[in-house]
Amino acid sequence: MNIEARKIEFVQEFLKLQSEEVISKFEKILKKEKESSNDSIENSMTKEELNARIEKSESDFKNKRYKKTSELLEKYR
Repeated sequence: MNIEARKIEFVQEFLKLQSEEVISKFEKILKKEKESSNDSIENSMTKEELNARIEKSESDFKNKRYKKTSELLEKYR
């Protein structure tokens, strides 16, 4: 089932609810998820910051300033 069908099914079931307590719980969940989503958007990098990070990473790789996965794994064994 795709996400659109799941949303429609959810809304249909939600509309059948009669309990104010259950509806309040859903409202709280939705509010919390919206706040969490907004926080992650606000804390994400700008396009310029992301591009600068990509350029630095590419430069580091070209200049052999990196560690292989096996080296990192060995450090934590």
